[in-house]
Amino acid sequence: MAREVTVADFANTDPAVVKSGRVKKAMVNAIHKEAKLLCGLEASMVPVAGVGVQLGDSGLCDSDDTDCADLGEEELSQSQHHANAKSRKKRSKPASKAEDDGDEGGQEFPMDLWLLLAAYIRPEDVGRFALISKRAWFVTCTTVFWARLYRRYYHRGAELPTRLQPEEVARCQRGLKANVVRSLCHLYEPFRSRVQDLPPLPDSTPDTLQQATCLMSWHRKVNCSTHSQEQHKWEFNFKFRKQGGMGLTPRGAARPALAVPREYQGVSENADGDCCLLQVTVLNFILVPVVMGMTLSQLMISVSTDMRHHRVKLAFADSPAPRGRTRRRVDAGPLVVLDPVCSVRILPWWHPLYPY
Repeated sequence: MAREVTVADFANTDPAVVKSGRVKKAMVNAIHKEAKLLCGLEASMVPVAGVGVQLGDSGLCDSDDTDCADLGEEELSQSQHHANAKSRKKRSKPASKAEDDGDEGGQEFPMDLWLLLAAYIRPEDVGRFALISKRAWFVTCTTVFWARLYRRYYHRGAELPTRLQPEEVARCQRGLKANVVRSLCHLYEPFRSRVQDLPPLPDSTPDTLQQATCLMSWHRKVNCSTHSQEQHKWEFNFKFRKQGGMGLTPRGAARPALAVPREYQGVSENADGDCCLLQVTVLNFILVPVVMGMTLSQLMISVSTDMRHHRVKLAFADSPAPRGRTRRRVDAGPLVVLDPVCSVRILPWWHPLYPY
């Protein structure tokens, strides 16, 4: 060519070319003539179709663009009009028809195959396995699945609470799934390491307990040995039940869920499934007001006045905040201030230190 291609050629190009991404036939002929003149050949000796193939080989356009370069202006406009009409027809396809087409072509495998595959699923992959198909999910609801998972990782000499011993688990008629999950936090090394790596103080103020209801609260004296000296501390526990509505979509509509089979409803039963425990350890005893049955409206963790410990403030209210309002006045209910604080932990129901 007579000159090199620069950035200005693309910056000042025709907007129609930018939108379509195609090279016009007149431009192809001009480039073809200029190239042949530089080579000392007549431009009319080489057909235009050959130029289109050369452009496609160089990566400037694909095969579809080459075909469009051979079309006339009228044929190109007609093909584009037909493509636009076809796309509009696809968009107007009924949703029910699309769903029916999505259901076709599937293949159902027997239940025995899913039971066989379930014997090789790791505990952290149970949720992914249940999402494969409805029958795979059904297998994760059975008693055989959870009993087999418990036996796979149990070993003699394992330190387990009394309720998680093999004899108790074998006699368990309700809550088998919850007990197996609790046992895996003692037996399965990846789960056990996650529990041990939890810091005594969270990096930031947690908001998981916002608008949760306090079911009960208690305190007890604990003995801590530091530098060969026994030190007495006080541990305050608040058991919360999280507010419902966790099965809602972001738009607020109820999300359809698969119903657990009636014969296996006892296996998945878990009374503490939406509960957690707030455990705060302080140096001195503090008189705490009665907050059972109240809603936690605010939880704040700040630095204590001595700059060596932390300070925890819990603000309660008589009822949850109205919809659309996540905060209310701090002085609307009882206020619990714990200072100085040594550790703050939020224990889910499966944590080994969670009381059950």
